Amino acid sequence: MSDTERGEGRRRGRNETEDERADRMWTELIQEVRVAQMGVQILFGFLLTVVFTPTYARLSDTDQTIYLITVVLGACATGALIGPVSLHRLVSGRRIKAQAVRWASRLTLLGLLLLLATTSCSLLLILRVATHDGFVPYLVAGVVAWYLLCWFGLPMWARYRHTARQGEFSSR
Repeated sequence: MSDTERGEGRRRGRNETEDERADRMWTELIQEVRVAQMGVQILFGFLLTVVFTPTYARLSDTDQTIYLITVVLGACATGALIGPVSLHRLVSGRRIKAQAVRWASRLTLLGLLLLLATTSCSLLLILRVATHDGFVPYLVAGVVAWYLLCWFGLPMWARYRHTARQGEFSSR
């Protein structure tokens, strides 16, 4: 198979080969994952300590259930956001970086969704313990809507609004 058939000689968008693009995208992805990993690891570490406090025994059954769900979600988010590192290590040198970037990107997106769920459940639990007012679900729903807007809504809008469509540049 020639370099061109493998995509190594073909130039795209930034005047980079497919391999150069995969390298750049991998570097960008890992930088993004580092931010999310830090947040999920701190949150998960904090969650792991809660069960060992005297307050945990005084939580209602509902609050203990919310806590357990939150811990499991945090563990899953941690796994998904650390997954790209393991993926890279295990496939490094196998000439599948473009595919690895796609898989790692999917794991990262899944990790962000799980982090959203973990953070939301954490907020729900904290507000339920801090106050027993009926506005707690509405406040949590508002924060979830804010996360969805910041993490997914605005990026998807920008993607839709500013991504060139096929042939758009040739007609300008």
